[in-house]
Amino acid sequence: MTTIQKIITIAVVVLGTMTTRFLPFLVFPAGKKTPPYVQYLGKVLPAAALGMLVIYCLKDVSVFTGMHAVPELISIAVVTILHFWKRQMLLSIAGGTIVYMLLVQFVF
Repeated sequence: MTTIQKIITIAVVVLGTMTTRFLPFLVFPAGKKTPPYVQYLGKVLPAAALGMLVIYCLKDVSVFTGMHAVPELISIAVVTILHFWKRQMLLSIAGGTIVYMLLVQFVF
C-alpha cells in the first residue's frame, strides 16, 4: 500500500468506528423513549448471538472420530457449572476456553 492508501484506509476505519459509536446516541437521544422493537432486540440478540457462537464452535466436532468430542463436552460442562455458580459471563467464557486449551494441548 502506498502512503495515501494507508491514510485513506485509516480515515475510513475511523469514520466507520465513529459512525457506529455515535449513531445510536443520535437516533435514540436520552430524553426519547426507546421503541419497543429495539428493546425486544436488546433482550433476545445476546442469547441468539451466543447460541450461534456455540453452534459455530461445535459444527465440525464429530463424536464418531478422533477424540469423540470429549474436550468439547468437558469444556461445555465447565462453562455451565461456572456460569450457574458465579453468574459472571467473562469468567465462564474464560474458564471454558482455558480448560479446553489445556485439554487439547496436554491431555488429548
